[in-house]
Amino acid sequence: MFNVQSGFEYRVLTTVKKVEGVEEAYISYGVYDIAAKLRTDYPDDLKDIIQNKLRQISGVRATSSLVLVEK
Repeated sequence: MFNVQSGFEYRVLTTVKKVEGVEEAYISYGVYDIAAKLRTDYPDDLKDIIQNKLRQISGVRATSSLVLVEK
């Protein structure tokens, strides 16, 4: 989930969709501006994507993550 600078929603969305590991991404209305679904095989890959790719996108103010695991 992303909070982005006002007016940057579609620019950030376009960039998020290009990041390897991102399966889906959408504009949302409410507390968060963008919701994205990522899939990785390893937790370290998820950490790398979030910290070094997604949070570095111009216009991203904050992110929030929910990690789901298969049982």
